[in-house]
Amino acid sequence: MNNAPFMDILVYLDGSEGSISALMYSILLARSTGSRLHALYVVNSKALGDLVMSHIFIDQEKSEYLADLKKDAERHLRHARKLAMQKGMEIETEELEGSPHSEVMKYIKNKHIDLLVLGPVNVIRSRREELVSESDRMLRTCPCPVLVVKDSDDIWTRFEEDF
Repeated sequence: MNNAPFMDILVYLDGSEGSISALMYSILLARSTGSRLHALYVVNSKALGDLVMSHIFIDQEKSEYLADLKKDAERHLRHARKLAMQKGMEIETEELEGSPHSEVMKYIKNKHIDLLVLGPVNVIRSRREELVSESDRMLRTCPCPVLVVKDSDDIWTRFEEDF
C-alpha cells in the first residue's frame, strides 16, 4: 500500500552522472513508498535541427550524431532497468525524440506522473544558459512536484549498501 503523496515517479535521464544518482535515489524512493517508477530519456533532436539550421552541422553529420545519441539513450535505459532489477523493482523505460522539456511535460501529463526527479540543475552563468537549460525549464514549469537530487556520493553509497 502506498502512503506517499505520489503513485508514479518519473526520473529524467540525460546521460550525466547526476541523472544516474537521481535514478538510484528514485529506485530507493519508489521501493520504500510502493510507487511505480518510470525512466525517460529524450534524444534532443530539436537541438540537432537547430545546429543544421545554423550551418554548424550538415544533414549527414546530424544523422550520424542522432544515431550515436540513440545508442547512448538505449545504453542508459538498459542500465536503468539493470539497477532497478538489482533492487527488485520494476521500471517502465521510454526513449523519445524532440525537445526534452516538451517531451517530459507530455509524458507527465499522459502517464499521470505525481513526482519528477531530476539530477542536479547546472549552475546558470548567463541569461542565455538560463533560457536553454532543459532541466531548469522542467524545474520551473513542471505541473507536479519536482525533487532535485544533489548528493551523488552519498546516494551511490546508500544504493550499494541497501538490501
